Amino acid sequence: MENYAVFLRGINVGGINIKMADLSAALKDYPFTKVKTLLASGNVVLQSDLSPKFVKAQFEKCLRETFGYDAWVVVLTAARVSELVDACPYPADDKSTHTYITLASDTAMLDELFEAGENLGGVEQVRLGPEASAWLAPAGGTLDSPFSKLSAKARYKAGTTTRNLRTLIKVRDAAAAL
Repeated sequence: MENYAVFLRGINVGGINIKMADLSAALKDYPFTKVKTLLASGNVVLQSDLSPKFVKAQFEKCLRETFGYDAWVVVLTAARVSELVDACPYPADDKSTHTYITLASDTAMLDELFEAGENLGGVEQVRLGPEASAWLAPAGGTLDSPFSKLSAKARYKAGTTTRNLRTLIKVRDAAAAL
């Protein structure tokens, strides 16, 4: 059994509201064990014998069939989440900036987003691996930051999702504890 972290894109915003208890109940019919939801922003840790590709396929199928929306998730092993947290050069807690990690199931899409961020100028970002990049936003101004607006575009919806580094640390710890 492998420990996984699953990051849902766009739930509990924009009219797609899913109670974590309902999500946990729906996942009982799929090849996952030790399912645990974290926070209300679409973070799940679980165990499965499936490969990451098939965890993604089964999880998205569950969301689409149970909750009736075009769902996308990013699936990482617990070990990979830990590596990404360790690789992040930015602080988890800082009074002037917040650290975000953009995760991708589509490396080419993340490549494009990273390059577009570079072209914005003034965006501090670093690539953590093929499936993740870290970036900084001013405290209190994340949604208004140029990179946040760029990454929120519909073009990136199917292949990326973003989490605060503090959230990623909580997910790492929960996945390791399964």
